[in-house]
Amino acid sequence: MSPQFRFLFFLCFIPLSNVSAQYTEMINVNRPGVSQGAFAVGKNVLQIETGFSYGKEKHEIIQTETTGMAMDYSIRYGFWREQFEVSVIGEYQANDITYNSGIEQKVSNFKSNTIGFKYLLYDPYKEMYHKKPDLYRWRKNNKFQWADFVPAVSLYAGINVDFPDNPLTQKNGSTTSPKFMITTQNNWVGGWVFVTNIIADWGATTAPSYGYIVTLTHATHRYFSIFIENQGISNDYYADQILRGGAATLINADLEVDLSFSVNFKDTPSKLYGRLGLAYRFDMHDQEEYIYDDVPEGQEKDQLKKARDAKRKQDRIDRKKARQERIDARKEQ
Repeated sequence: MSPQFRFLFFLCFIPLSNVSAQYTEMINVNRPGVSQGAFAVGKNVLQIETGFSYGKEKHEIIQTETTGMAMDYSIRYGFWREQFEVSVIGEYQANDITYNSGIEQKVSNFKSNTIGFKYLLYDPYKEMYHKKPDLYRWRKNNKFQWADFVPAVSLYAGINVDFPDNPLTQKNGSTTSPKFMITTQNNWVGGWVFVTNIIADWGATTAPSYGYIVTLTHATHRYFSIFIENQGISNDYYADQILRGGAATLINADLEVDLSFSVNFKDTPSKLYGRLGLAYRFDMHDQEEYIYDDVPEGQEKDQLKKARDAKRKQDRIDRKKARQERIDARKEQ
């Protein structure tokens, strides 16, 4: 078995029982785009995000047509503090290349594989705790304000792990290199979220890469959202602009499924891909965490904590009860 397949096998069978975001009542995912949001998954939350892609590429200069299939994955885990998460993020791709002469070639390997961490540096939304709603003016509470332009900011740092002589990366034998990213996120009134990633990648190799991703997402209601995204990539060997769009829906508080498409704006090569994915979280966040040191101490905080803990406990009881009822129903059949 090749080293690549052994590594992929390892990723697929990490013991989930041993690895139990900012915490939210609903799953907080980076999908269906490829950008990373500013917020972590939450302390003691393990989240698996994966997708399967299929598409075509055509290179006008070297006269090739490629059928590509890929599996992307993201394993995210929050610990230590609500603002902190570690992750393994990557993509494995298999290409079937046909040359104009009729020769066929099959190539497969990891396009990317990064172990890293993300930490929320600044969260403007913590001030909402102190801003009491105006009970008499709905418009004042729901209109766009200048303060909404101030984003949450996080820093991501990781290590790329590659394999020697990888035909999909061509890093001249380099197997590790740092990756850095600054992420900003605006949560706007009306269910709009705007995310920006500024990326510096493979800086310790002969082919450093720089890029950006901007993603605009709109939640049409609590369980369904649509998005559009633009990604720019630039290095000495390759530059591209990729446009993505699609939709995602929540099945329940811990499960999300999505569908997206991507296309670029060049013919060296041209790309068109479809992507189907899902995300699931293992929620072991059993206690409300206060990440804001300036929250006033006193009875109000204690009552809020007790109420949220009680609600979370009851939600878990209800989920276990519903799960047992489904099991009993299957046994009766």
